[in-house]
Amino acid sequence: MWIEEHSTGLADLARQKIAEFNALHWDASLRQPLGLKKLNAEGELLAVLAGRTFGNWFYLESFWLAESERGQGLGSAMLQRAEQIAVQRGCRFVVVDTLDFQARPFYERHGYQLQWTQQQYPFTGAKYFMTKTL
Repeated sequence: MWIEEHSTGLADLARQKIAEFNALHWDASLRQPLGLKKLNAEGELLAVLAGRTFGNWFYLESFWLAESERGQGLGSAMLQRAEQIAVQRGCRFVVVDTLDFQARPFYERHGYQLQWTQQQYPFTGAKYFMTKTL
C-alpha cells in the first residue's frame, strides 16, 4: 500500500534513513558544517556563507551578500577564507551550484569550472554545477 505524504517531515525521515545506511559505509561524524557571516555595526546581516566539509570535498551550499556589499571584495574574501578552512580540514575540491541569474561569472573568476548544466530549471532557466581544485 502506497501512502502519499508530501511533507517536510517525510523528507527529513528519508534523509535520516539514508544517513543511517551511509553510516554503515563511512564515518559521517567527519562531516562538519562550515559557515561565515558579516554583520554591520547594528548587527544586521550583510553576508552569509554556509556549507559543509566531508573527506576530500567542500560543498558550498549557500552564499549570499546584501546588494550594498556586492562588487567591493567582500564576497571574494569570504570565499577565499571558506576555501582556506576547507583545505585546513583536508579538502582537495569544492563543489557549488548556482542559477543562471546568480553568480556563475563570480565563481569562474575564482577558478571554478563548469561541470554540468541542468537545463530547463526550474522551467526555462539553468542551474550550473561547478567545481574547483583547492
